[in-house]
Amino acid sequence: MIAREWLDSFFVNKSASHKEKTLRRLEVYLFPYIGNKPISDITAPEVLEAVRRPQNQNKLETAHRALQVAGQVFRYAVQNGKALRDVTADLKGALPPANVKHMASFTEPKDVAELLRAIDGFVGTLTVECALRLAPLVFTRPSELRKAKWAEIDLDAGEWRFLVTKTNTEHIVPLSTQAIKILKFIQPVSGYGEYVFQGGHDPKKPMSEAAINASLKRMGYDTKTQITGHGFRAMARTILHERLNIDPHIIEHQLAHAVPDNLGGAYNRTKFLDQRKAMMQQWADYLDELKAGAKVISIHGKSA
Repeated sequence: MIAREWLDSFFVNKSASHKEKTLRRLEVYLFPYIGNKPISDITAPEVLEAVRRPQNQNKLETAHRALQVAGQVFRYAVQNGKALRDVTADLKGALPPANVKHMASFTEPKDVAELLRAIDGFVGTLTVECALRLAPLVFTRPSELRKAKWAEIDLDAGEWRFLVTKTNTEHIVPLSTQAIKILKFIQPVSGYGEYVFQGGHDPKKPMSEAAINASLKRMGYDTKTQITGHGFRAMARTILHERLNIDPHIIEHQLAHAVPDNLGGAYNRTKFLDQRKAMMQQWADYLDELKAGAKVISIHGKSA
């Protein structure tokens, strides 16, 4: 089946969990209704009828994702001579817009200051304590943080290099002196193994996926409305631009996002690297000042 062929091709070097979720969407929302037909015979109305089933179950975001996957399969079929065109292109606007859920985050400096002090006062395992302290400094995706490997980290160079499985791109995180200090602190505990943040029950596995959010909850934070492990990204993105006046292109590259340029969407792991190194140190220093209660003035002249 062309869809399974696309799945195996597209998900080379991508996370197994992402592949499993995509296969699940195909199996539940597309295969039962259009999976028994040659892809060249499937019409746009038939695809729409299939993806409207989750929409009618109040799963609008799922409907959009199913339509997106269908489009990817069709384009793969066109590229390999199995179909003449991507019929899902005719379905643009056929589904109502999905409500985008933003990850809970703090963007006001006073709230960030309180959070940082709470993190400093948190008592848990050394692994989770260090991960919590590092999270706002590097603002990577939570899965990237918990799966950080010692082989990827060069403390002398002050760099953490890893493959972003979501986009299959290599990424560089410049490490501030504060981040390096945290990593050196945990190195005697986990440096002999593969993962920086080892699992509590099995040191050969990374820290639990739920550890950061569970710790935030223990500190009294609502991870649905206030802050999540993923929310450190939005926190950094907003404050770096609005308070520290950092160029958004530099921020987006540090977030490992594709940044539109004259060639379209592009990401280059070394682009703006010098500026990103300076930004990461400036960010770490700014967080220290917030935590200490120092009066921080933004570039725009407003007290933070």
